[in-house]
Amino acid sequence: MLSIDDIKFDVNGLVPAVVVDDETKKILMLAYMSKDSLKISLEKKLTCFWSRSRKELWLKGSTSGNYQHIKKIKADCDRDTLLIYVKPDGPACHLGNNSCFVDDLFVDNENEAGNNISKHDENLQDNNFSIKALFELIKDRKINPPEKSYTSYLFEKGLDKILKKIGEESTEVVIAAKNSKEETIYEISDLIYHLLVLMVEAGISTDEILNELASRHVIDKKIKQEKMK
Repeated sequence: MLSIDDIKFDVNGLVPAVVVDDETKKILMLAYMSKDSLKISLEKKLTCFWSRSRKELWLKGSTSGNYQHIKKIKADCDRDTLLIYVKPDGPACHLGNNSCFVDDLFVDNENEAGNNISKHDENLQDNNFSIKALFELIKDRKINPPEKSYTSYLFEKGLDKILKKIGEESTEVVIAAKNSKEETIYEISDLIYHLLVLMVEAGISTDEILNELASRHVIDKKIKQEKMK
């Protein structure tokens, strides 16, 4: 376990801190910490930074109410950068976005993760989210493909590409299940997303899947007959 004295602050007495949502693992923001702000962060279990523009300590959420409750802090191998996992009370960005990182400089659609299916559909992150809502969004991506949409890219490449991704995601679920619950949740989410893409491509509705599952609910009531030898 490291201590504050192990952290290598730069010539200005600062260390960059990358803030990550502990649940979604999405990068929220980049800020800087001084030794004092790091001490406050550890004491309060709330992120506190050093404002380079105002030259003062800055407790995130003190004016907006969007506090960031610290779950864990990691240092990189050189101990000159911090990775802070938090449970946010609200948006991280001063513009009202959940994350400060919303503008693309470059996107490689071939490797774009399934969880980034639409950067323009943040409403799916709110309390109205459901598998059916996601399914309907994916259907819309097939009918009305927007520019730089990973989902539309999959439909454009066709069934073989979709099946390949499902195979990859299935393997990643198996590997993740051997490591941690958090990784498993993340990989299962990717797998479910790609399965929904397959369903749209194959013309299968969510109701058809639910009906099939409902027809199997008596399976645990069946008694296996074994002959006594």
